[in-house]
Amino acid sequence: MSSYDPHEQSIPLDPPDWEEFKALGRRIVDDMADYLAGIRDRPVWQPVPPDVQARLDTALPRTGVPAQDVYEEFRTTVMPYPRGNIHPRFWGWANGSGVPVAAYADLLASVVNCTLGSGENAAMMVEHQVIAWLREAMRWPADGSGVLTSGASMGQIIALAAARQAKSGTADLRGLGAVADGRQFTVYGSTETHHSVEKAVELLGIGGHFFRRIPVDADFRIDTGALCDAIRRDRAAGLHPMCLVGNAGTVNTGAVDPLDELLALAREEDLWFHVDGAFGAFAQLLPTHRPLLAGMNEADSLVFDLHKWLYMPFDVSCVLVRRPDALENTFSSSADYISSTAQGPAAYSLAFSDRGIEQSRRFRALKVWFALKAHGIDTFAASIAGNIDQIAYLTKLADSCDRLEVVSRSDLNIVCFRYVWPDATPDDLNRVNQDVLSRLQMEGLAMPSHTVIDGRFVIRVANNNHRSVRSDFDFLVSQILTIGDGLVAASR
Repeated sequence: MSSYDPHEQSIPLDPPDWEEFKALGRRIVDDMADYLAGIRDRPVWQPVPPDVQARLDTALPRTGVPAQDVYEEFRTTVMPYPRGNIHPRFWGWANGSGVPVAAYADLLASVVNCTLGSGENAAMMVEHQVIAWLREAMRWPADGSGVLTSGASMGQIIALAAARQAKSGTADLRGLGAVADGRQFTVYGSTETHHSVEKAVELLGIGGHFFRRIPVDADFRIDTGALCDAIRRDRAAGLHPMCLVGNAGTVNTGAVDPLDELLALAREEDLWFHVDGAFGAFAQLLPTHRPLLAGMNEADSLVFDLHKWLYMPFDVSCVLVRRPDALENTFSSSADYISSTAQGPAAYSLAFSDRGIEQSRRFRALKVWFALKAHGIDTFAASIAGNIDQIAYLTKLADSCDRLEVVSRSDLNIVCFRYVWPDATPDDLNRVNQDVLSRLQMEGLAMPSHTVIDGRFVIRVANNNHRSVRSDFDFLVSQILTIGDGLVAASR
């Protein structure tokens, strides 16, 4: 039974003893700092044991227990079994490593507990400032607009909705891709474009089958000739090309489409040009890599994840648009309960809820604001340059080893390679490389991920990790060779 008095005005959810609460907080901060400081000494990843899984599959609590006991359960059932992306040898998928100082900001954001939909408060101004900083970092027009989101997947939806509104003059989400006069839109991107774009096309009612996946060249960049042919065929069939998506770093291989060529084509064909820069956009911080991204900062919209290559804790992403009113034209609402007043918080002119789908929005901006002030953008740029250098070093190690084959390389932070040996069949190569990767992951040695390129199962290393050092990549190569040699010897 609950112990509260039903005649009281409120149910006591604040701590009964604030000194005890502070003591628990100090212990948590100390433990988390020790955890991060010793992260290299632990496995990158380990499976969750059955008994722990059972403890995480219990019935809804009806009564409470002391917060100290809940924290103890966290320490034994959750903390030892993370995804692993904070470890120096995690290079899987496209996960960032998390800047420690930003975790403090997340705590502070939860304490002040602002929702950033609309209204005058300092949190709204922090996000406004962060977006201005990100525009500057991306060399985006100062009068452009933007909003922070949970991830690039949400950013794709927002950007493509803005594209559809701009090309149709309506934000009606109910039709199956057709606007008032019956036109059917089409969207274009390469076969390497992230699946979130196709999801966005489907969710917006355009229809996934009207997302044209264009073939790529030998470097996994969109084939512009095939793209032009597809646009021409669709126009001849009475369809209406709407948006062209360029990749600033594909997830599979880190390939960058010829963005300047795509920009020119989009302008010629009157298409909205959208760039998916989920992680690769941050190479814009490096003068050495700006030519690679030429055209990106002239796109109509751009999405990028700060929780990838800016190392922020999950989750925080950004979508930028070139036209100042493009988002408001798509998402603004005139509902009475969020209308403006002459004075007070509702008089504030900026409403982030008018720039996207969410009305309730968490204070994601604070960790970005906090971390950029604490470290400065040049420090992040140096770390990004270091990640690129480390991947170049790993690629060189693989190139110099007759038992490793580089299958794809990039100018960014991804390399895909595999273990090889003479007279191996394609099936043997795929099987052994799967086993090599499984051993690396299951034993907690390192966490690359995988992909399949032209039927070849490859080990994929994507380096968004500010904790990695060169010796980690020496260790990775050594372990791959040892495991691979052992597997081949056993099979003989």
